[in-house]
Amino acid sequence: MELNADFAVRAAVHDADNPWRASPMAGVERKMLDRIGDEVARATSIVRYAPGNSFSPHIHGGGEEFLVLDGVFQDEHGDYPAGSYVRNPPGTSHTPGSAPGCTILVKLWQFDPDDLTQIRYQTEFPDFIADPERPGVSVQTLFSSELEDVAHERWTADTELTLSTDGGAEIYVVEGEFAEAGETFTAGSWLRLPDGYEAVIKTGSAPVKVWRKTGHLRDIRVPEAS
Repeated sequence: MELNADFAVRAAVHDADNPWRASPMAGVERKMLDRIGDEVARATSIVRYAPGNSFSPHIHGGGEEFLVLDGVFQDEHGDYPAGSYVRNPPGTSHTPGSAPGCTILVKLWQFDPDDLTQIRYQTEFPDFIADPERPGVSVQTLFSSELEDVAHERWTADTELTLSTDGGAEIYVVEGEFAEAGETFTAGSWLRLPDGYEAVIKTGSAPVKVWRKTGHLRDIRVPEAS
């Protein structure tokens, strides 16, 4: 399966236009954002666990990165409330599930093979810091390396700002809304921009919070099984 598989072009998905689809595990549904492969795939998805449901134990052959959007995600390593950010590098394993139910944004098979950094932000997070080069923007860095940067960003209302797309960029809207290239993005929307794209963002009448990842689209990896 291929979905938004051309990483040289802009791609956008809006939550209201993207139906839930059943996964191989009962009680676990997903909304696909981009994908190359079948069940073993390079994939970006929204995944929803019904209360009391879980996935089977598994190893992350190509790594897993996720952001908890609502509810509480759980595994044998702990509980992850809404806002939690986790990086499970290649070779790690767990048994994911959720007693109360949860929704996560998850990226699979997108780690550099040499990136073995594991991160679990659950309740303690870095501070937001004002970006000196972009007025109206504050940044909470979640992960940074020579290959990619991952952060939450807050954008003030009624602001025009630029976004670095060096190495590509990806944005998921957590709160608020903004416009880019004449298209409006509200909470739950996803936008992926290719390397070198000139992005001009215009926020609406309320502040915006996004999850942002940049630099990761220079070298596209897919699982060998695909």
